[in-house]
Amino acid sequence: MMIEPHPSRIYLMRHAQAASSAASGRDFDRTLSDQGYAEAELVADKAIDLGYAPDCLISSTAIRCRQTAEIVRRTVRESLEIEFVDALYNSMPEIYATIIAGQSSNASVMLVGHNPSIDQLLEGLIGSAARRLALAGGYPTAGIAVLDYAPDRSQEGSGWILHDFVKP
Repeated sequence: MMIEPHPSRIYLMRHAQAASSAASGRDFDRTLSDQGYAEAELVADKAIDLGYAPDCLISSTAIRCRQTAEIVRRTVRESLEIEFVDALYNSMPEIYATIIAGQSSNASVMLVGHNPSIDQLLEGLIGSAARRLALAGGYPTAGIAVLDYAPDRSQEGSGWILHDFVKP
């Protein structure tokens, strides 16, 4: 999977753990569970401690993603704006890649989205072998894949390598 033009770093974050159902009955309206809030806070703090701070933050409009993105924004810097994109809810990983590619003016982009799309995008960028090695148990809620563009070190030819994975 290609992202052209590409930022130098991508952060792919799966939303934190959500409540099992919403009062409305709609999946879109599910909020973070208490554990989800704790996960998001912990991962955001870990990411900042490691020096990870995106220039651009893009999130699905689903409530659980909005809440996760807001926690990240507050942790990174209050002035960081969040761009909410409807197309990230129930979409294919190619849509995620297109949205990232549209952020060419930013050196680093964080995308807060959903599984399985976020996991499929990661695999498409770094290859299935590297993805299996990094996340044998699957893509955890609130997990952040940190990808760097390094075509000389990429094994799958996409140019992307998994630099780190931050888990709750």
